[in-house]
Amino acid sequence: MEDCYKILGVKPNASIAEIRRAYREKVKKYHPDVSGDESTAEHFKKIVRAYEILTDQKSRAIFDSSFSEHFRRRKVKSWDYREWLLSRDDDESRAKLIFFDLLHGREDDAVAEFKRMQTERRKFSLKYWFTRENFMDYGFILSEELHLRGEYFDAFALLEDIIKLEYSFDYFRLFFPEVLAFAKNILHNHIEGTISDELALDTFERALELQLGDAEDAFILRKMGIIYKRLGDEKTARICFDEADRIGVKK
Repeated sequence: MEDCYKILGVKPNASIAEIRRAYREKVKKYHPDVSGDESTAEHFKKIVRAYEILTDQKSRAIFDSSFSEHFRRRKVKSWDYREWLLSRDDDESRAKLIFFDLLHGREDDAVAEFKRMQTERRKFSLKYWFTRENFMDYGFILSEELHLRGEYFDAFALLEDIIKLEYSFDYFRLFFPEVLAFAKNILHNHIEGTISDELALDTFERALELQLGDAEDAFILRKMGIIYKRLGDEKTARICFDEADRIGVKK
């Protein structure tokens, strides 16, 4: 068996988030459909296999056990970057702390800090402090963590930024359908009823700007109609239902 960590270009103590990001980078480089080079097919298979092993807890444990001597972690005394970030309170440092924790097995800390900053600093935004590519990669991983913890509004807000960036610059490529599917899942199952009606309406209105397709727009409009009707605004509810019908979805 080959060195799975070496194939993906990550360290033996890499977090799942780091492995996922490395996998996406390798796929974008070596997928035969992207590279246009059939000779990359075998290496691409190794990448997929390495990813499958390292993202499965049992398989990774077996692999690590088999190669424990080779992958023994060295303890090197060095400057503690995380402690330095923790000591600072500017937005850039806190943003970098969030993604640092996210990629180093401290997902709970990353989510907690993100929620704290969102609450205490209304203008706080992660995307201002990273390259477009890094924000899109790390932001998607953070949205997954937020989703797991039931923070659906914040998860969708991150995906919204990622989708808009993708439309302006093709980056995710093969993974963009996964991003869209994730956003649609949240809109379908985790917005209405989990946040206030007013906030849900705001979320759905923003979703209409994301070019998700006629079927999705019709679904969103019907959701909005239901909420407006519940709020007693029959006129606006009717406008939403009529617009949903206009683009091809029956009530």
